[in-house]
Amino acid sequence: MGAAQSDIKLLVIDDDRRDLEFIAEVLAESDLHILTADDPEKGLELVRREHPQIVLSDIVMPKINGMELLGKILEIDPAIEVILMTAHYSTEAAVEAIKKGACDYLTKPISLPVLRERFEKLAMNARLRQRTLALDSELVETWQFEGMVGRSPLMREMWMLIRRVAPHYRNCAVTGPTGTGKELVAHALHKLSPVAAGPLVVCNCSAVVETLFESELFGHVKGAFTGANTDKIGLFESAHGGTLFLDEIGDMPLTTQAKLLRVLQNQEVQRVGSLHARKVDVRVVAATNHDLRAQIAAKQFREDLYYRLSMVEIKTPALADRKEDLALLERYLLQKFAAQYNKPLAGLTLRTQILLARHSWPGNVRELENVIGHACMIATGVFIDLADLPPYLREVPPEGGALVLLPGRQPESPATALSFDEQERQVVQQALTHTGGNQARAARILGISRDKLRYKVKKHNLA
Repeated sequence: MGAAQSDIKLLVIDDDRRDLEFIAEVLAESDLHILTADDPEKGLELVRREHPQIVLSDIVMPKINGMELLGKILEIDPAIEVILMTAHYSTEAAVEAIKKGACDYLTKPISLPVLRERFEKLAMNARLRQRTLALDSELVETWQFEGMVGRSPLMREMWMLIRRVAPHYRNCAVTGPTGTGKELVAHALHKLSPVAAGPLVVCNCSAVVETLFESELFGHVKGAFTGANTDKIGLFESAHGGTLFLDEIGDMPLTTQAKLLRVLQNQEVQRVGSLHARKVDVRVVAATNHDLRAQIAAKQFREDLYYRLSMVEIKTPALADRKEDLALLERYLLQKFAAQYNKPLAGLTLRTQILLARHSWPGNVRELENVIGHACMIATGVFIDLADLPPYLREVPPEGGALVLLPGRQPESPATALSFDEQERQVVQQALTHTGGNQARAARILGISRDKLRYKVKKHNLA
């Protein structure tokens, strides 16, 4: 069966060619593209090159046994469903295989109806995952607005306000925590405004030395102060006919705030050292992560300037307040960095999504972007897994107190030095509590098979 006939690949690894031929013949009529390898090293090479969704492997083989092979396959791609088979069944071996991540354990000779049934279900699940990934990509394209991604009510409300404000505003305040995309809002306001063809000039107020603020904003004439060897155009004049974005305006000195207020009122600037005012036509977007009302009370921000700027105020929501957008943002950022690093990344494993969903995201979307960018850069498989995340996410307990770590990984920090068994027990208990004891749902949340979950429930004596 050719690859063109099916997009679901099954790789069968067995050193007995007769078994390979038998399995290939039995499953020939199934909707699977079947690959075979009579050597485990060749099988691993096929896993790296073809990325099959399902692998069926014998356990007793030369060079690399099936248990070792299982670990190596899941290192390459933790999303692969691996089934082990053996002619010498033992309960201990079956339990070990499930613990190491196998989704099933079959005994030779394999019943033909059982074989067909198992692979039909696995192929159906693989197609469902493919469809889910495709739908995620479609949703990313649908739920974008001027570089911002989301479908939560908070984001849709903000986009609606931007559309309404953009054609009319002269001054606008954008407030919200660090990393929530205030500059993207400024870009959207400018692009949708009548001056979209004009310049968008950006000033980061927190990066400007206090003594140079006026010169930076309003310009200066030659000889105005020591070092002023030529005339200089300020940012207001540079933004004439367009928009000036004043980022972190809460860090602007009070003396400069007074002069900014006059410019906003009169639409005139006076270069430092000049006696002549110059007319400007500039729309101003001012952003801050500070509480400006608290700064007014502390005499750190002018009240009259605040009211001039905040005639229209747009608030960017924290990521913690729109967690329903997390999966969409993850997919958007994965696509972005996969293209940037030229990697064939398909998605995040379930356990990785769970860990990211538990994080509080104090750095908001900017933090998420850093995390996904880091993971995409170092990932070696087609799915982002826990090992690809920055250490502070993998090894620090989330708010619920349970740790989600890679099998066999121990915390490096003494503060998180629970035993792995205790960590595992907490994670399994949390999943069961969340699902009301529904083992099928808990297994899906944890990204493991139901058999593996049952083993862990019994191991830790969980009800």
